[in-house]
Amino acid sequence: MRAVRAIARREFAAYFGSPTAYVLLAVYLTLSGYFFYSDVAFFVTFGAQVLETGLWRYVFIDFRLVTLLVLPLVTMRLFAEERKLGTIELLWTLPVRDYQLILGKFLAAWGFFLVTLVLAMIPFAVFYVYHPFALGPPTAGFLGLLLLGTAFIACGLAASTLTENQVVAAMVTYGILVFFWFMTWNEAVGSEWIVRVLLLLSLFDHYYSFATGSIQTADLAYFALFTLFFLYAGLRSLQSRAWRGVV
Repeated sequence: MRAVRAIARREFAAYFGSPTAYVLLAVYLTLSGYFFYSDVAFFVTFGAQVLETGLWRYVFIDFRLVTLLVLPLVTMRLFAEERKLGTIELLWTLPVRDYQLILGKFLAAWGFFLVTLVLAMIPFAVFYVYHPFALGPPTAGFLGLLLLGTAFIACGLAASTLTENQVVAAMVTYGILVFFWFMTWNEAVGSEWIVRVLLLLSLFDHYYSFATGSIQTADLAYFALFTLFFLYAGLRSLQSRAWRGVV
């Protein structure tokens, strides 16, 4: 695992060695802070009583949108930049296996997102000082957000292995994630069993229980499988160079 740690450290340092990372961090924190303030103001104005359904649900649903907006821009460079600069061939000549490249870059992006989430907790801490609340529901919400972001990162990493164009990688990621979001929006046109299948596959329906403070085993398993599937897809994409005749 030494190679994985080395790659992760290199990529993580590269994130914070670029102004793009700070811009994305600022965008995420600004939008999440705005949504938190707006949701708290709405909660107080209309006199809601239940935090889980009157505040936390809306906060974490809004945070979901911010995460969807920002993370594909974080992952788009992981392999696309290496291809464009020609350094991917250099990596292939090193004594590093493809799965180590995948895991190292994945952990670097995941670490960046973890830092972002920790900073996004600051408004919650300030709110807690003035209005103490049960920590369980928002903890479940942040766990769901972490799992959702992990799934986004795996998907974005896989997309980044397909092209040397970072914009294309980001758009492919957006397309896949939006599909998994919208797939249950037309449930009225399908039969009952089709709707059940779509609900099982829907990325954001599995996130909803976390947003309301509930942790379900089935949802945990879904995010784990979703993440592993796209990490494997990214690995197979890298390994495709063998039959394409690329060293």
